[in-house]
Amino acid sequence: MKVLELPKRFLVGRPLRSERLDETLLPKKLALPVFCSDPLSSNAYATEEILLMLSLGGLTLLHLTPWIAAVVVALLVVVVASYRQTCHAYPNGGGAYAVSRANLGENASLVAASALLVDYVLTVAVSVAAGVQNIVSAVPALGPHAVVVSIGMIALLAVMNLRGIKESGTAFAIPTYGFIAIVLTMIAVGFGRLLSGHAVHAESAPFGITPATQTSGLVVVLLAMRAFASGCTALTGVEAVSNGVPNFKPPKSKNAAGTLAIMGGITIAMFAGITTLAMTSHVHVVDDPARLIGAPEGYEQRTVIAQVAGAVFGGYHSIGFFAVQLFTAAILILAANTAFNGFPILASLLGHDGFLPRQFSRRGDRLVFSNGIVILSALAGLLIWVFDASTTRLIQLYIIGVFVSFTLSQFGMVVHWTRKLSDAPLSVVRASIQRSRAINALGGVFTAVVLVVVLITKFTHGAWIVVLAMPALFLLMKGIRRYYNRVAAELEPRPGGVTLPPRVFAIVLVSKLHAPTLRALAYARATRPTSLTAVTVSTDDDASDALLRDWSERGISVPLKVLHSPYRDVTGPVLSYVKDVRRTSPRDLVAVFIPEYVVGHWWEALLHNQSALRLKARLLFQPGVMVINVPWQLGSAEVLEARRVDSPDEIPGQTVPARPNVPSL
Repeated sequence: MKVLELPKRFLVGRPLRSERLDETLLPKKLALPVFCSDPLSSNAYATEEILLMLSLGGLTLLHLTPWIAAVVVALLVVVVASYRQTCHAYPNGGGAYAVSRANLGENASLVAASALLVDYVLTVAVSVAAGVQNIVSAVPALGPHAVVVSIGMIALLAVMNLRGIKESGTAFAIPTYGFIAIVLTMIAVGFGRLLSGHAVHAESAPFGITPATQTSGLVVVLLAMRAFASGCTALTGVEAVSNGVPNFKPPKSKNAAGTLAIMGGITIAMFAGITTLAMTSHVHVVDDPARLIGAPEGYEQRTVIAQVAGAVFGGYHSIGFFAVQLFTAAILILAANTAFNGFPILASLLGHDGFLPRQFSRRGDRLVFSNGIVILSALAGLLIWVFDASTTRLIQLYIIGVFVSFTLSQFGMVVHWTRKLSDAPLSVVRASIQRSRAINALGGVFTAVVLVVVLITKFTHGAWIVVLAMPALFLLMKGIRRYYNRVAAELEPRPGGVTLPPRVFAIVLVSKLHAPTLRALAYARATRPTSLTAVTVSTDDDASDALLRDWSERGISVPLKVLHSPYRDVTGPVLSYVKDVRRTSPRDLVAVFIPEYVVGHWWEALLHNQSALRLKARLLFQPGVMVINVPWQLGSAEVLEARRVDSPDEIPGQTVPARPNVPSL
């Protein structure tokens, strides 16, 4: 409707021609904030998640933090190296879905796709919730409104992405590079203070921690595994670059692989730096502040990165602290942008292949996959509402989908390189392929082990929801594909073509005798049907008598049949009459002509009863029935004036177009 056009253009912008798609391609400096904001932002909470899990055993287990962080870093190196190869091997994008489909088969590719789609929704929910949590750390008064603020942030991100990938990249570049700069500055200042002999103490350093469980042998192993699983959130979003290779400027694969390497280096530096400062400043965080020994009454626990910033920059009123909080909140919220680019692209591929509705494969006004963006926003907003914008609760659902897709992608690449190896004639090429295969094999084994650990440690803490959601989505996509296959089979032309109907019974629906009715009668006669009947439904005897009288006085040669409706329903009598005609002549065709107003303003539509729309909706389901709209544009409608064609054959008051000689089918 035109009433929605102005705000749409204000929010989204003017439509872009398809020829301008190349103008939306991204250089590496913009691709980094667009596709890598998620793994970069995870540094704001990855260390905290490790400490939260270890704190369940009290202070005695915190010494495991550096070792767990080291394993996370090693895993990140392997995964980045593996996905760099995916960028080169599959320059058309698609990531784990494309790799699995080409090498492991349809079912494996749909498992990877379902895992990624679930993960992208969780990425938006977790990132926004974590960002709002950091805002609340700086402004505690916003705490009760966290859900509303989070949903508002998701809506803002959706609008930015609907404006176009390049515009969103430009808008998100400043927060992303600002976060990188301020965190690296914090790490440099913190290390400088440590090296100069000045101790850095977090506000929670004096507090003890009451263990939530006994720290015996098996419990320690389980807590360490849970901490590692939570710390692996640092790897989320790595997949998005390989999904979005087509959005890079040429050379696409090289630029995508380069962006991945830059992201990996920055992420490792920030994660290692924040973890080191958290340990040296003795940050203590728990899931329940009541477990902190020595904390003052009403103590509000701040995030790990907030405590580190306060310790490094000299308090919670320093410019450095507020800069860290500002950019952390911004990057965490904008981290969802990784999913806003990955989800629509993957959904478009699935829509193109027939596993999701075809609408997902079409680009919108701004050359982005608008349907995917809207659906992602709605699902993420629902998660935020259901889980009360709690990062701790949402994080338990996280990363299972990530490692499912990681594992399938790596083993798919092993199959890819094995096939390449059999066709490689030169020993130098074979050595390169064998090296690539070894990297992917190592990545596959590593991520498969991590997947098992994540499943064991997170299943009973909420991850079972994801374990159920993925198969459900898998079955849904299989069902959609079966539906499309069935429709395609039904629509396949039969041998010999389509048989012409022996006779055509034309019916013109009449409410009153006016210009739209005369136009419909004229058009119906122009089609030269076997028989032509006008039909009206009588809900008022006086009105019906007046219509019959006007019909006779005007001398219209088409017979008018009156269908009586004692219950004042219009649709039912018409359907019954059409069915009776079809029952009498089942091989013949019934053509129903419906005069319809076309208005120019949205509010005008509210002043008409829309009975034609309801009737069309019912008639479309009747076999052997054709529904023909005969529009009549009211003066407010902005249309071109139709040319009038003279003809000697006419209904009184209305010209009938001359019929050209058309060869039969």
